[in-house]
Amino acid sequence: MTAQSETQAITSPRHVQDLMTLLRGRRSVRHYQERPVARALVEQLVEAARWSPSPHGRQPWRFVVLSSLKNKMVLAERMGETWQRNLAMDGQDAAIVNIRMEKSRKRILQAPVIIIPCLYMEDMDHYPDEQRQADERIMAIQSIGAAIQNMLLMAYDLGLDGGWMCAPLFCPEVVCDALKLDTRLSPQALITIGYAAADPKRRERLPLDSLVLYLDEDFA
Repeated sequence: MTAQSETQAITSPRHVQDLMTLLRGRRSVRHYQERPVARALVEQLVEAARWSPSPHGRQPWRFVVLSSLKNKMVLAERMGETWQRNLAMDGQDAAIVNIRMEKSRKRILQAPVIIIPCLYMEDMDHYPDEQRQADERIMAIQSIGAAIQNMLLMAYDLGLDGGWMCAPLFCPEVVCDALKLDTRLSPQALITIGYAAADPKRRERLPLDSLVLYLDEDFA
C-alpha cells in the first residue's frame, strides 16, 4: 500500500451530504457486478480503517487483500471443508448444507475484492493473569469491529458496497494455512467489496425506544 499524507484529504464525498445519510445508506451486499475495483479505492478503505480507535493506540489489526480468482478459490475451498463439517455436526440436512455451501462459495468467488481483517496481538499489553489477558484480547477485537465499520462506510461513500462475513472466526488457522499467512495473525472476518449488482433487501431496524435504557432519572 502506498503511504498517504496524515493531513491529505483522501477523497471528497460523492453521494452523501451528511453523516446520518451515510450511516443509513450503507447496506450489506451479497451479489456484485463483474466490474473490477481500482487498487487506489481499496487503499482508501484501509486508510479509513487505520484511523479507527484502538486500545492503547496500538492498532492491533492487519489486513489481507485478495483480488485474484486463484486465491479466492483456495480460500473458499478450504473454509468450505470446515464449514461443511460444522453444519453436518449440527444435524442439518445434506441438501440444505449443499445449498448454503454453494451460496457462501459464490459470495467469495464473485466479489471483486476481499479484505480479511486480522487480529494482531504482538504489540498489545501482556499480563500474567488469564482474566486481564482475555480482556486485552476482547478490547483488540472490539477495535477491529470499529475498523471494519470505517471501511464499510468509506466504501459506500466512494460508490462501492460491502458485505461482512464472519466465517474466518470459525477456522482462523485454516485461513492462515490456505493463504500462507503469518500464524501470529488471527483472521476475524471476510469483507467483500465491489459494485452491487442489485439493491439488496434491507432489514428493518428496531425502534430507538426499544434499544436505549435511560437509567439516569435526571437525564433531560
